[in-house]
Amino acid sequence: MKMKSQKLSDFRIMNDNELSKKILPQMLSGIAFLAFPEQSQLLLSELKNRFAFDERPANVYGDLYYFEDKAAFLEKSAGKLPYWARTVMLEPFLLNFDSIGSAANHLKSLQRNWAPYQYTCFRRAQLIQEKLPYINLKERKFPVEIPQSQIGLYSLIDEHTLIASAATSSFLPAGTLHFIEDHENPPSRAYLKIQESLTMARLLLASDLPSSGSSCFEAGACPGGWTWVLVGLGASVYAVDRAELAPSLMNNPLVKFQAHDAFTLTPEEIGPVDWVFSDVICYPERLLKWIQVWLESGLTKNMICTIKMQGEIDWPLIAQFEAIPGSRIIHLNYNKHELTWMWKSIVN
Repeated sequence: MKMKSQKLSDFRIMNDNELSKKILPQMLSGIAFLAFPEQSQLLLSELKNRFAFDERPANVYGDLYYFEDKAAFLEKSAGKLPYWARTVMLEPFLLNFDSIGSAANHLKSLQRNWAPYQYTCFRRAQLIQEKLPYINLKERKFPVEIPQSQIGLYSLIDEHTLIASAATSSFLPAGTLHFIEDHENPPSRAYLKIQESLTMARLLLASDLPSSGSSCFEAGACPGGWTWVLVGLGASVYAVDRAELAPSLMNNPLVKFQAHDAFTLTPEEIGPVDWVFSDVICYPERLLKWIQVWLESGLTKNMICTIKMQGEIDWPLIAQFEAIPGSRIIHLNYNKHELTWMWKSIVN
C-alpha cells in the first residue's frame, strides 16, 4: 500500500500547533506599572495619594510593579493611569517557554510590535528581540514623529519565563524616548525636555511644531535651552527672564529678550503668539493662575509648561490643571520631580 506523501509545510504546521500547546500563556487578572528609572517611590506615592490605592504589589520585577487586583485599581482611579508610570501593562500574562524562538513566535502571533524592559537575562532578551519584527529602540534625532501604533511590552523574569502585555498605555517602546544629545551647542540640558514635550504634544494633541513664521513667548528663558530649540526650528522667540540668555542667543535675530519677571507681564503686553512656554521654578498655584490668565486672553494657540513640585504633591491642585479642556499632563523621560502640562486650543 502506497503511503500518502506529506509536504514539509505540513510538518511545520504540526510543529507550530504542538509548540503553541506547550506554551499557552497564563492570563493574569492584574495590572503592571513600569516606573521611570530611579523614580519608583514617586510612582508608589502617586498610587497611594492620588488614587487611594493601598494594595501592596504582588510582584516586583526591577522597575515593573505588578498588582493583582486591576478591577480595584480602575475603580479607585476612575480609569485614569499614573503619570509616574512610563507605560502600563493593561492585559498582562505569564509565558513559560523552552526556547528563544518559541518565545518570539508566541509574541509575534499576538501582534507585530514589541519592546523589551529588562532587569535580568539581558542577553537572552536581546536574542528574543532580534527574532521579533524591527522597531526603533535607538536614541532619536529631533525632530521626530512617533507613530500612533500599539506596542507591546515584555520582560524576562528568568531564562524560561516572561511577563508581557500586548495592550499597553504608551506608543513609545517601553514608554521611553531619548534623543541624540548635542554636547556643544545648547546652553543647558533643559533643551532635551522641550524636545520631548514638543514631540509628545505632536503625538497626543496633534500640535504642529513651531517653525519658520511661528511666534513664541518663553517665560523664565535663561540660560536659553528651550529658546535654542525653538530658534533651531525657525521660530521667533520673545524671551523674558531676570538674567540674560547665552551670548549666542542674545545675538540671534530671531530672539527678542526682555529683562523682567515674566509672570508679571500680561498677555496684552506680550501680544498674540502661537506658543507660550514656561519652565519657571514657581509654586504650582502661581503657575495655574498664570495659565488661566493666558487662556482667558485668547492670545495664544498652544502652551507647554513644567509643573515643578514643591515638597508633597497637591493632587487636587494637579487635577485642576488636568481639567482644563484641550490639555494633557504627562511625565517626561526628561522630567524629574515635575510634570509637564500641554495644551492646544480647541477653537479653530
